[in-house]
Amino acid sequence: MPSNPFALRPGDRFPDHPSRRRLLALLALGLGASASRAAEPERPVRLIVPFPAGGAADVMARGMAQRLGEALGTTVVVDNRGGAGGATAAEAVARATPDGRTLFFATMGTQAINPALYPNLRYDPVKDFAPISITHLTPRVLVVGPQVAARDVAQLIALARAKPDALTYGSAGSGSSSHLAGALFESMTGTRMLHVPYKGSAPLLTDLLAGRVDLAFDSYTVYAEHIKSGRVRALGVTSTRRLAALPTVPTIAEAGVPGYEVSNWLGVLAPAGTPGDVLARLHAALGRAMGTPALRAQLTELGIEPVFGSPEAFGALIRSEIPKWAAIVRTSGAKAD
Repeated sequence: MPSNPFALRPGDRFPDHPSRRRLLALLALGLGASASRAAEPERPVRLIVPFPAGGAADVMARGMAQRLGEALGTTVVVDNRGGAGGATAAEAVARATPDGRTLFFATMGTQAINPALYPNLRYDPVKDFAPISITHLTPRVLVVGPQVAARDVAQLIALARAKPDALTYGSAGSGSSSHLAGALFESMTGTRMLHVPYKGSAPLLTDLLAGRVDLAFDSYTVYAEHIKSGRVRALGVTSTRRLAALPTVPTIAEAGVPGYEVSNWLGVLAPAGTPGDVLARLHAALGRAMGTPALRAQLTELGIEPVFGSPEAFGALIRSEIPKWAAIVRTSGAKAD
């Protein structure tokens, strides 16, 4: 299996290149140079998370917040603010005092997808924030229920082409990354399937296991135990590299859809106007936090890739993703819930 280009290896450096994949590679810088010093112990830092407590993003945020607090010498408090696809949380950070005491656990949805879904978005995903670093990559898995005859991606495509709109794919909501991953798959394979939006991954999982929906493009962490038990089958992963947790499952690109890629990313932003020296201290501390062996091992076991890089590369990634997802939203006709 090819090595993971996003793995955190001390001393790694990647060349500059204008393509999106090179931008992603730039994000995977070594941790050692970034962890030279931490901020002085002061009052607590708030890490605003755009999802309710208990979900995958919340779990990632809390593990990171604990280590970040240790690196800063203070407490990092997780503040969960769900609603409006993360727009409520993003706006709160954009309007916060830029003193380094309020941070945002931003997602691909809040920074790249929401601008296309919400015409009256009350924050600018680029101008209102100062990037610190990408921190997590969460590739999705194409899973099918036991009632689906297809045993690989090619068979699934053939089945979908033979019977347009017969197969159903569920998502965590209209306009969610799991919805748009399915819409991109349809667009690139010339297939038509019926989209069934749910209010999150939990009810989708229930219906997939019960055979009420045929397939989903969802987070591996949600389906891991059911894939292992054989209750659902993983046909492909949405990233450009196989998951370490699923070494025998091919990427969708290598399974017959060249160029297909959806890697949901998360990272840390501060409000625009945060002083440069404060951003530098936060970046160094975050590098130390994401380099913690125990945290990296925990994330890898969950199928989540810990990553870290420069603020410039993270900002470039966000800017490059906005037009990509705008095009997918237009093609899919997705609307905000």
